[in-house]
Amino acid sequence: MGKKRIIAKPGESNNSGANGEGIRLQKKSSKRKVFKGTVYIHASYNNTIITITDTQGGTITWASSGNTGFSGTRKSTPYAATTAARIAAEKAKSFGLAEVTVYVKGVGPGRDAAIRGIASAGIELNAIIDATPIPHNGCKPAKPRRV
Repeated sequence: MGKKRIIAKPGESNNSGANGEGIRLQKKSSKRKVFKGTVYIHASYNNTIITITDTQGGTITWASSGNTGFSGTRKSTPYAATTAARIAAEKAKSFGLAEVTVYVKGVGPGRDAAIRGIASAGIELNAIIDATPIPHNGCKPAKPRRV
């Protein structure tokens, strides 16, 4: 079972020779060009996750404090958030990203530091929107205790 191999005779040459023979097709560049995008920053107490998408919402690149090499309590520091944002922004710039809208969600210490990291990487910020979920009336309180 398995793949059948065709053995060529010494005088013949096939189109996909391993030694450089045959027709060479120019490979199309797989990187798409994106000029405008959206940055989503999720800042929790333990980690900061930065996701960069195009205008339709398709993810271009992402990075997190844990992904960049920080572990334990150092993941939740503003410096780790800045590093993660800078790495994500550098990856996104290779796709041609120039200007973004930033959505920040969460109350972690890396909120502002991640925004500064994106701006310092050379990407223009159009708007900064706080998307932190806020309860309007909260949960239903517990029933009074009967003794």
